[in-house]
Amino acid sequence: MKNFWLIKTEPENDWSWNDQLKKNIEGWDGVRNFAARKNLQSMKINDQAFFYHSGKDKCIMGIVKIIKEAYPDPSDKSGKFVMVDVKTYKSFKNPVLLKEIKSVKKLNKMVLVNNSRLSVQPVMPIEWKIICKLGI
Repeated sequence: MKNFWLIKTEPENDWSWNDQLKKNIEGWDGVRNFAARKNLQSMKINDQAFFYHSGKDKCIMGIVKIIKEAYPDPSDKSGKFVMVDVKTYKSFKNPVLLKEIKSVKKLNKMVLVNNSRLSVQPVMPIEWKIICKLGI
């Protein structure tokens, strides 16, 4: 069974959707939070993830697919953290703004709404469907 995720980046300092589009395949690294690490470790090949711009944008830009499961993050000197590889899958015609997500009653239990600081988070299938419709 495919699982759905949301991964966050700060495009001003980090990695933007445009960077992802240019590179197409990239390692998702630099995560230094144990809850996020657990989520990275749970990702399987062909799972999909929303690509979320945090910082000033606060919106979902598109979708990436997991193409390589968790492996040690070489940028982590402690050896505690992992990364996955993602591949660009689909751009949204309309980036889905956080304020729009918060306005949809069926999304009020979404992790993004209740724990917006978590950089890698699960997304329930119904939440996935609703947000995909908003992004078309």
